Formats: sequence, C-alpha cells, structure tokens
Amino acid sequence: MKILQALFFPPEQPGGVSSMVPYMTERFVKKGWEMELFSLPKRVRGKGEEPVSFSTFDWEAYAGHAVVDKYIQTYRDYVWWTRMRLKRRSYDLIHAHHPIPALVMKQLFPDTPVVLTVHSSYERELILNGRIREDGPEHRFLTSIYRELEDRVNQILTVSRSFKSYLSEYVQDPERIGVMPNGFDEKRFRPSPHENETTQLITVCRLVPAKGLDTLLRACAQLKEKGLPFVLHMIGDGPTRTELEELAVQLGIYEETIFYGYMLHPEEFMPFFDVFVLPSRAEAFGSVFAEAALCQLALVGTNVGGISEQIENGRNGLLVPPDDAAALAAALEKLIADPTYRYQLARSAREKAKKTYSLNRVIVQLTQLYESYARMEGGERRIK
Repeated sequence: MKILQALFFPPEQPGGVSSMVPYMTERFVKKGWEMELFSLPKRVRGKGEEPVSFSTFDWEAYAGHAVVDKYIQTYRDYVWWTRMRLKRRSYDLIHAHHPIPALVMKQLFPDTPVVLTVHSSYERELILNGRIREDGPEHRFLTSIYRELEDRVNQILTVSRSFKSYLSEYVQDPERIGVMPNGFDEKRFRPSPHENETTQLITVCRLVPAKGLDTLLRACAQLKEKGLPFVLHMIGDGPTRTELEELAVQLGIYEETIFYGYMLHPEEFMPFFDVFVLPSRAEAFGSVFAEAALCQLALVGTNVGGISEQIENGRNGLLVPPDDAAALAAALEKLIADPTYRYQLARSAREKAKKTYSLNRVIVQLTQLYESYARMEGGERRIK
C-alpha cells in the first residue's frame, strides 16, 4: 500500500502528534510499507484563493470573525500547497492528523479512503485561552466542522474515550468514532539512573492559560512556605511566558523556577528529573504524560480528559482537580517527602505506559486498519 500521512504542522514542530507520526512512519517504512509525510510549511500563508464550501453547513454565515477567516484561509492555503506538491500522485489511503488536511485531501482525492485522527480540540483551547467565547460564532463554526468530517471522511479516530464523548455531541453517529491512544517509541523515552539531592519537578508544554501553569506556580509557592525543597523546570514557550515569570517573582519562587523556553528534544534530559507535573484545564490525551511515564517519572496531573485515563490515582500517579493550588501542593508534598512512594508510582507509570502506550501497539492497530481498507473494494466506509 502507498499511504500518505497528512499533518497540519511540519514534523519538526513540538507536540505529541508531530513527534509521534514521523517515528511511526519510519517504523512502517522499515517494514517495507510505502509511506510519506506531508504538511503545510509555515512560509505558506495567504497563497490560496480557491472558494471553500462545505456540504453540511454554510461557513459564510460565520465570516468576518478573525478565527473563522484564518481557518478558511488556512484551508485555501492547504489546497494550494497540496495541488502544487501532490497533484500527479496517487495513494491507496490517506491518514490525516488534523481536520483541515482531512477535508482538503478528501476534496482533492475523492476516490481515496481518508482516515482522520482528531488529536485535540482547537475550540476548547481557544476558549480556555480567552481567544473566543463559548457558544459564540467562532465556537459554533469550529464545532460544525466535526459534522462535516463525519459526512466526508471514511473513518474518524480519536485518542481517548473522554474525547470521543466530547465529539459525540457534534456528530450524528458517535459509534462510528474509533478510539486509538497515541503510542511512543521506548527507545526515545526511557529512564536513566540518577540521584537528586533536591526533588526536581518538570513540566513540558506550550505556555498558554489552558495548561494551568499559574496554578502550578501557586502550588509551588505553598511548598516553599512549608520549607519543602524543590526546583521547578518549565520547558516550553508561548504567549504567557512573561506573565508567568512575573508571577514567579511575585510569589517569591523565581530562584526555584527555571524557564527554558522552547526545546526540540526535551526527552533527552527528561529522565534526570523526579516528578512530571502539568495541571491542565483540559486535555484530549496529554501525550507528554505518557512520555514522562516511559522516562519513569512520577506523574501529577489534573482529573480531566485523557489525563485521567492515563493516571489511576494513587497507583501510577496522582490526580487533583483543575485550578486547585492547595490540592496540587499537597500531591507534590507527598512525592517530595517520600522518595520511596515517588519511585513506586514512577515504576507503575512506566509499566502501564509500556503496555498501553507503546509505539508497537499503535503499529499493530494501524496495520490492521490500513489492511482492512486494502481489502475493501472502492474504499467504502468502515464502521468500528
């Protein structure tokens, strides 16, 4: 089979999807599959001019709003780039990893089966980051896209049961949505023996309100007030970095907090820390928790979305409510005060991640899915 993996962001960008798909593709190629990656470069902006129309709703009813207009222009740009780069190529199947590539590929390759994995919710992130209003026109436009996807692509997959439940509100037949959690290469994410005199906390994410990093800083301030030693390493960049640095100063924990900015391969030194913590306000899956678990770090997260499917509270990590600095501080205090308990949780987290979130498991599941389309004449819809 000849398969195209269609990304939105280029593979070199940070994040679970962009870091997973290239390694997944490499494994398939080593097994003799014909597979290639495709994405929209950052430099391609404002090139597309082709009209856009959807079959299930009139997007022009939402025109004039910045988020909607940007989304439609990005759609046009993806059409323009795809026509220029792939117009003489053909594929047996296309696996898209974002709604825009999925819709564009089905438009330009109507006879080719298109599978879409929805990895996250753009609209929920925009709401939590204060960019759009819930139930406002931009929100209604973005959630209408899910019904359009249901109508046009051959198969929708998502990465957690909780996110399937979220999508179910916006489609007609939720049972057609399959669940396939992300998988991670154990050769990239693996533990390394180390001993830290002071507990080293690490978080890796984009610095945006949705990640709840203000709550993390407030929790760490409570740890310092109790005299508990720690160092907090914050890897990532984003629009709230200056605000977070100022908050760390105000809370008196700037000396204990290190802001690294963007880092392409944090997994190279993640194994040398002790606790991974990320108090997200929403998370479709939370790939970085699985990555940290494979590095054998103790996990602390919020009881939301895919995080709560990865962490069994008290067994392979600790869960706290979102926006609760006191509960987060209490969880971190347990791990700082009891290294043995911390190690037990970290070891259990790694065992579960190896079993449930390995890249080998994803390869097996995708192989079965891809081959099922190869056996289906005409690429008709597959219901799972």
